[in-house]
Amino acid sequence: MQRKGSSARPIVIKIGGSTLGSHDTTLDDLVKLQKKGILPVVVHGGGNKITEWLKKMGISTTFVRGMRVTDAATLEVVIAALAGLVNKELVAAILSRGGKAIGISGIDGGLIQAKIENHELGYVGEVVKVDTEPIKAVLSAGYIPVIAPGGFRVGGRRSDTVKLLNINGDAVASEIAGALKAKRLIFLTDVPGVQDSRGKFVPRLAAAKAKEMIASGVISGGMIPKVEACLNALTKVTSTQIIDGRSAGALLSAIESNTGGTKIEQ
Repeated sequence: MQRKGSSARPIVIKIGGSTLGSHDTTLDDLVKLQKKGILPVVVHGGGNKITEWLKKMGISTTFVRGMRVTDAATLEVVIAALAGLVNKELVAAILSRGGKAIGISGIDGGLIQAKIENHELGYVGEVVKVDTEPIKAVLSAGYIPVIAPGGFRVGGRRSDTVKLLNINGDAVASEIAGALKAKRLIFLTDVPGVQDSRGKFVPRLAAAKAKEMIASGVISGGMIPKVEACLNALTKVTSTQIIDGRSAGALLSAIESNTGGTKIEQ
């Protein structure tokens, strides 16, 4: 069990915006874990909120392999929604349940440093470095770090005026887990887990098979970045898992009994 201020390997949890509804218990589970002395590192998404704001503002949005194409106008909405409203709503919700949390973004303290690799996606970054010191400082103080994805742009031209980048939250969770050498990486989503070509749920998935399923199109859409994030983390993280965050007690069960969802392993 990870104790406050300890050097035990942390658990990184990625919460998708689609899993936080009126029936899930994710935030209650986080507070229960904290009261047991476990301080998870939380990375959150918020794609639905971003899409909602973009629609209100009349800004169209498109996706490529589950990644949002981000122009300058979209970038402003992404950062405002994720680092602002969504992040602070999550922190407030944890506080209201008796937990202790501090919200930060990947930009704060240079936590996530990134550069543009695929210009087709616009201002979307690939992580080049994770500075774990801001996370460790929050953990050492006894708080759950609640991290909004996004990053500080490095390696561009001096004439580049845009210094912020949109980064897929699944990729951010994976990179943070690797940098922390986390014990586990858990993704909460709105489906039971990975499905095969017949639509059958797959409880365990070898890395080679997962790559094959992505290449063949069996794994598609928003599940691609989650599975790729698991594959990326497996070099430094002991266990990766994709679970249904809508189920009551799903997070507690995954951590305490190591059950639920799809486990992706080497």
